[in-house]
Amino acid sequence: MSSPAPWPQRQRSDGRVMLVAGRMPGGATRLTDLAESGPLRLRLPQMAGGALEGVFLNSAGGIACGDRFAIAADLAPGADLVLTTTAAEKIYRSDGPVTEIAADLRVAEGARLAWLPQETILYDGARLRRRLTAELAPGATLTLFEALVFGRAARGETVSEGLLHDVWRLSRAGRLVYADTLRLDGPIADQMARPAIAGGARALATLIHVAADAEARLEEMRALIETAGCEGLGIEAGASAWNGLLAVRLLARGIGPLRQAATRILEGFRGVPLPRVWQT
Repeated sequence: MSSPAPWPQRQRSDGRVMLVAGRMPGGATRLTDLAESGPLRLRLPQMAGGALEGVFLNSAGGIACGDRFAIAADLAPGADLVLTTTAAEKIYRSDGPVTEIAADLRVAEGARLAWLPQETILYDGARLRRRLTAELAPGATLTLFEALVFGRAARGETVSEGLLHDVWRLSRAGRLVYADTLRLDGPIADQMARPAIAGGARALATLIHVAADAEARLEEMRALIETAGCEGLGIEAGASAWNGLLAVRLLARGIGPLRQAATRILEGFRGVPLPRVWQT
């Protein structure tokens, strides 16, 4: 007789989107290939000029224990694409299995990709393993923004237990230029309360900009952080630049102030409004 499984065996969601974007002869960016499976879909709102905008939709309404989601985006030379999500993504409580989310981004010479999903909300007991990798050509531009929220503020929820393993790896011309790993396991609230980790913050965000002029824009970014009112909103924020990239960290007591400041910073830095779904 076989040993019992350590947790209930359930049918889980497996959502995948693979897309390729290219620049057309007239200069516009269009999808040249798209594959979708499971509950994950990509929608393309009609836009007047500017970059092509893609919005990911999870028809399952959230991500439960053991679900797997994967996105692969490949930008051909000269393509200009913005990717976001319809709403905040919810990671539900798990009774054992780990949810896995992976994003694999490839940006060719002269292409521009803005990865701007709305925040991810971790419920108490959530178990998430997430990995983002990006391969850039020397003349590519990549702007990444990700925000994490620990617990549902409206319910007064604290993420007392759970798992978060978040890995970012960015390479340019085949050479690793940025590596970041965050791992919180077990008593997450206690870990987040430590001054060396988050000092009691319940929302955090990272913005990475990789471009030829990234380092030259450091003082501009620091000025945007100041004018965004981060100090008045109770947000700890800092920016640094090295190795052809610009990095920003934000820590806040809640997602409301963080989202407000991030909107101001992103719109000021990119010079265009955020996708419309951010405003609904």
